[in-house]
This record gives sequence, structure tokens and C-alpha cells, in this order.
Amino acid sequence: MLDIPDQVRNKVIADGNTPWLDELPLVVESLAQEWSLTIGATLRGGHAALVVEATLADGTAAVLKVGVPGTRRDLTFEATALRLADGNGCASLLGVDLDRDALLLERLGTALYNVVPDPATRHNILCDVAVRFWRPVGPDADLPTGADKAREYSELLPRLWEETDRACSRATVEDALACIERRRRAHDDRDAVLVHGDVHDLNVLHAADGSFKLIDPVGLRAEPACDLGTIIRCNPDAGDDLHARAERLAALTGVDAVAIWEWGTIHRVISGLYSRKIGLQPFGDLLLAEADRLTR
Repeated sequence: MLDIPDQVRNKVIADGNTPWLDELPLVVESLAQEWSLTIGATLRGGHAALVVEATLADGTAAVLKVGVPGTRRDLTFEATALRLADGNGCASLLGVDLDRDALLLERLGTALYNVVPDPATRHNILCDVAVRFWRPVGPDADLPTGADKAREYSELLPRLWEETDRACSRATVEDALACIERRRRAHDDRDAVLVHGDVHDLNVLHAADGSFKLIDPVGLRAEPACDLGTIIRCNPDAGDDLHARAERLAALTGVDAVAIWEWGTIHRVISGLYSRKIGLQPFGDLLLAEADRLTR
């Protein structure tokens, strides 16, 4: 019997897609047959896909990811980003079946957060793995841009604020919206690179060769600061000064510190409000409290 995590089941039911839960075992079985997979344990942590361990016929360790209804667009961008990166700084893409919202991926190990206890060291590793992932990518790549993402956020942020009963100050929202507009105007296709879009220490896993690799790319053509901004968004309780962290990342990469700070502000507020909405606590409230403090 297929083990479906509660987070996945609850999202599917809340979205009115309960029949998908009944169809899912047959989908997984058909994918296993076509890709010659032995299906193993369910992996937990997310809510937008069923992720299970899989082993290929030649013994290669993999994971099978099947997106819940409504995620095909995101999975398409993820697959494109993984193809472009080709295993450099991220999990390798082993198979794609977007008609069934399925990706077959290299299986990685433990998350960075659980391997490296020192926050500053984790920030350095996050920075290194993001740099390895970046590569020039032109407008012909079927990926949204940083400007597209900024426009999406400009509509999403006020809605999330209302849906969470205005869980942060109006000044924090206005500051984030101003940052969104400045990053939208700053986008330039000539300088855009492939960025992951969600670089944090639960999205970076230990690889068999001892390195670390990213999973779950959003997949964007954007300025590198977009990725570095997530590194100053997360772990606001690490005890360091976030402005100093932004300056340090700028020195390590040559990326503009102001751009890093503005993307960090955007990610902090959006992620805080979204986490508050879906009940991911105390992370959501921690981010929003930090956002309000920084705005003051």
C-alpha cells in the first residue's frame, strides 16, 4: 500500500482533488513498470508532491517525484532547470514524464541543516552550491525571468497579507513591495543566469561524492542576487547581523549587496506570510518578526 504523507493528502483534499489520491497508486505502479523501478520508502517534508525512494534495474539509487494536481507548470520549469544544470550543483535528472507529472531524480543524502551545525559554515556552503548551479541562459530557455517572478510576487504579497490577517506591519509590506518593484526594473536578460530560486539548508543535500547538491529548483532566468537573497532570508535566528551576512555574500561572489538585501527582504516577507498561511510554524512567525524588526 502506498504511503502518502499527511501534508500531501491534506493539500490535495483541500484543493478539491481527492480522486487523485485514489489514482496515485496506479500512476506510481505504471511509472515503476516503464522505468524498471523498485519502489521503496516514502520521503517526507514537502506537500506539493509524493516523493518515494526508487532503485533502477542497474542498482542506481533514485527518487520518484509525482506532483499533486496543479503543479505541472512548476514541474516543467524544474525539469528545464535540471536539464540545463546537468547535475552540476544539483541532483541529476534521470527521467521525465510530464503527462503524469513525474520526475525521476538522483537520490541524495542528508540535508545540509542536519549535517553542518554551524550557521556561518552552512551559509558559505549554500553560497558555494548556488554559484556552481549558476550558468548563462538565454531567452530561448523556457523559464520565467526575475522580472516575471517580481510581478507575480507584487500580486501575491498583498493577498497573502490579507489572508493571514495582516500578520506583519503595513510598513513591512510596503518595504517588500518597493524592493519587488526595484528588482523587477533591474532585470536585464543580458546578465541573467540560471538561478535555483529557493536556496536554503533543507534544499541542499549531501551527495555520494561528499559534495552538496540542490534539489527542487524553482528555475528562473534572473540576477544571481535572487538566490543569495534566500540565504539572508533563512535562519534569521542564527545570531549574526543579516546586513553583515549580505555584505559577506557580496564579497564572496562579486554580486551587489543592495540587490542581495532587497531579494532577501522579498523572500523573507513572502515566505513568512506563506508559511503562516499553511501553518509552517514557528518558521513563518520567526521570519515575520524579523521582517518587522528590520523595517523598524
